[in-house]
Amino acid sequence: MAVMVAFFLPRASDDEQAERLYEALAEFAGCEPAPPGQRVHSIAFGQDGAQWVAEVGEQLSGRRTTQQLRRGELIERTEELSSPTRVLAVYPGTPFVVVTDAQPITGAPSEWANPFTAVPDQVTWFEAPGAQRP
Repeated sequence: MAVMVAFFLPRASDDEQAERLYEALAEFAGCEPAPPGQRVHSIAFGQDGAQWVAEVGEQLSGRRTTQQLRRGELIERTEELSSPTRVLAVYPGTPFVVVTDAQPITGAPSEWANPFTAVPDQVTWFEAPGAQRP
């Protein structure tokens, strides 16, 4: 069972500011803010042959596994991938929309568009407000 995390956004100092920022970033991304209880903490998705994770507050990270046949033996190599781009918010939808701290929000360059879309293989949700912990 995954540990549920209470909703937060990087750079927000309190819940009220987090709500305003969440709505503003949704407007920037051209999508609807999700209601409490349906907010995304992280997604895992495939992109260009690699598996990536976009987790709110963390840098994008990924892993690419390649297979090569060498002298009749199948050799698997895993390459760790990362991006200095930090995830600010993830909005559910078809596809999901990921907003990062890269241009045009900050001056930080990124190989990722901002926002970018992804179809997740796996989704982790923020804890619903008022949810009782078992």
